[in-house]
Amino acid sequence: MNRREVCQWSLAAILAARIGRAAPTAPIASRIIDTHTHFYDPTRPQGVPWPPAGSPLHRRVGPDDWLSLARPHGIRETVVVEASSWLADNDWILALAEKEKCIVGFIGHLQPAEAAFSRELKRLAANPIFRGIRVSGRDLVDRIASPEFLAGVKLLADQGLALEVNGVSDPAIIAGLAERVPALRIVIDHCGNCGDAQKLKQVWKEGMNACARHPQVWCKVSALAEMTDTPPGQAPADPGYYLPVLDHLWSAFGADRLIYGSNWPVSEKGAHYDVIFTIVGAYFAQRGAAACENYFWKNSLQAYQWIERK
Repeated sequence: MNRREVCQWSLAAILAARIGRAAPTAPIASRIIDTHTHFYDPTRPQGVPWPPAGSPLHRRVGPDDWLSLARPHGIRETVVVEASSWLADNDWILALAEKEKCIVGFIGHLQPAEAAFSRELKRLAANPIFRGIRVSGRDLVDRIASPEFLAGVKLLADQGLALEVNGVSDPAIIAGLAERVPALRIVIDHCGNCGDAQKLKQVWKEGMNACARHPQVWCKVSALAEMTDTPPGQAPADPGYYLPVLDHLWSAFGADRLIYGSNWPVSEKGAHYDVIFTIVGAYFAQRGAAACENYFWKNSLQAYQWIERK
């Protein structure tokens, strides 16, 4: 049996157990943290800056909605990632987390180069749920040489917080930041924006290899399905389709620096939550129990240092 057939077999077994509603013989990991969810509410009087009206994503999305999909897979905890550029929405998520114990961490939105960054970071970091900020790849490209930006991310590192990076065209820029600020914990979103798994570019492969050489850089294996060149909601369910990405990331980052994240609800652009989970579940299951423990929760604890909720 070749590796593609193993993946197909694993997917069939997991789908039968989880989607077919039969009780699984054993959980894939003792604990699973979904480190990439977005919660927002367009029905608020002020609305939301994203997603735009008319989008299928433009609806109230909360912990209860996510849990209805995640809980059947044994997933009850999440790290929420910002979905708003509004400063006040950092507080909105933190207030939500006060009520919703499933939220073990929050990656917020602040601009490291702005004058108010230091003050706002100190204020937000007083809440232990707040675990860092996310910046876009475009911001990183535009500002990596800025003394103000570098001072901001160094302050982030000094506070013991993480920087998450989303949307890079060349991941090597992240490696450059890791070299400048070696104490900073960096999490790369969405496989470094690899694109369709069957059409990987050399610049992505080399850039991710460069990132992986820095021990304080982790990669979130998320958005695989929505990056495929397929109609909305019709991404391949066969884990074998994604082997070029998964194998490269495993080779580069190994068992200790890959992290699970669904990117829900944006992941619906690619496939249902069940399919998203089983794609990576099948892959890491064949890597063994220790790899599953690391990928599904232990590595995220190292990267985010999220807190236990009672």
